[in-house]
Amino acid sequence: MKIKNAQLDGVYGITSKLPPEELPELVFAGRSNVGKSSLINSLLNRKNLARTSSSPGKTVTINFYKVNEEFFLVDLPGYGYAKTSQETRAKWGKMIERYLTTRDSIKLVVLLVDIRIGPTKDDIQMYEWVRASGLDMVVVATKLDKIKRSQKDKQLKLVRDTLGVKQEDIKIIPYSAETKAGRDELLMEISNYLVKND
Repeated sequence: MKIKNAQLDGVYGITSKLPPEELPELVFAGRSNVGKSSLINSLLNRKNLARTSSSPGKTVTINFYKVNEEFFLVDLPGYGYAKTSQETRAKWGKMIERYLTTRDSIKLVVLLVDIRIGPTKDDIQMYEWVRASGLDMVVVATKLDKIKRSQKDKQLKLVRDTLGVKQEDIKIIPYSAETKAGRDELLMEISNYLVKND
């Protein structure tokens, strides 16, 4: 798949009504500071389309990016940020759950985990929730450039074992937003799911 164009199409907060379901939606979920904005920018070949920040927990809305006029890449708020109040976290959780349970146009959930530390409790919870909901999913292990090449297989095994992913079950793609390693593979997966669900 070639990314020809991408733009921010809409931003939806806790009280917003979500847009009509006109195109397939690919959902990107992950904890705060997992490198989601950087990954989205590198995937879409745009420097500052998704805003990156040195302070995690900045994305508090569901952001819809229209790609190639063919599908929406949907960026969910990062979860598990400790400095966010419990009340706010609960509201985000409800907003995310409402989105994931009411949209028939969701074709794939891309779950991001940090390859350096492996899945957190929040990641495991999100993984199990997506599995139970029956949505298709791909796991992307971010920040590949932050580990030595010799550690890659060990860290991927950690991700697989911690989440309980069976070998043939769900694809795990190691990814670096810096070097774009894994980009072609992720675009191929996205393309496959768009065709599969057409």
